[in-house]
Amino acid sequence: MPELPEVETTRRGIQPWVEGHRVERVVVREPRLRWRVPPRLARELSGEVVHRVERRAKYLLLHTDAGSALLHLGMSGSLRIVRDDQPAGTHDHVDLIFEQGHRLRLRDPRRFGCLLWSRAPTRHRLLRSLGPEPLEPGFDGAYLRQRSHKKTAPVKAFLMDAKVVVGVGNIYASEALHRAGIHPSRAAGRVSERRYQGLAQSVRDILSEAIAAGGTTLRDYVQSGGEPGGYSIQLDVYGRQGEPCHYCGALIRRAVCGQRSTFWCPHCQR
Repeated sequence: MPELPEVETTRRGIQPWVEGHRVERVVVREPRLRWRVPPRLARELSGEVVHRVERRAKYLLLHTDAGSALLHLGMSGSLRIVRDDQPAGTHDHVDLIFEQGHRLRLRDPRRFGCLLWSRAPTRHRLLRSLGPEPLEPGFDGAYLRQRSHKKTAPVKAFLMDAKVVVGVGNIYASEALHRAGIHPSRAAGRVSERRYQGLAQSVRDILSEAIAAGGTTLRDYVQSGGEPGGYSIQLDVYGRQGEPCHYCGALIRRAVCGQRSTFWCPHCQR
């Protein structure tokens, strides 16, 4: 699934082609995504200028005067800028056609993504309960310690809770906990504020590095222009079960935590 760095990379890729440009029309070939594409989206978005492309958690918002299109890439979706004459493939479900002669094309083979419309996006049911952004001020050790008070859930599950902080998915949670030296199964309430401060910094650093590398290529993810992300070669623990830790040489272990694969170094993480 595209995580925060992949979505932010996509936002930056489409931004110059979308911001300040008018949507001429919307073509919906397959409305049956995770939630059905609302019929009013084509009516309300056509003719509108996209003033801003924003990322909130793993959602992209295309803001106009009339309202906002809300996009999620699901498990294997992607957004690409294509020429107006480029034919659509089997899984190319929606095109936003701009007056300048290019299209923003939503491809979603598994149809787990969404494209919705809202006149008040900050109050939309998918966004209103989300926690803070990890790359913005306010996300620090004191905040994590306060939110984790008396929690017995594993710290990895706590870190992946979108009500606590958004966008820290399975890959980056594993990597951040390794860099901070925290065992993923440790109870969230038993992590000190000092260690949480290191974890918050690790989350920020790793997400920033992944964004700079264009995200992580796992399964179907590609950038907005079709290029693969490059962060996979920098992963320290994720997907490396049985391989030596880059720092101490101990063999990376794997277990299932909260129905997700979790990777850690038994020597570096306590």
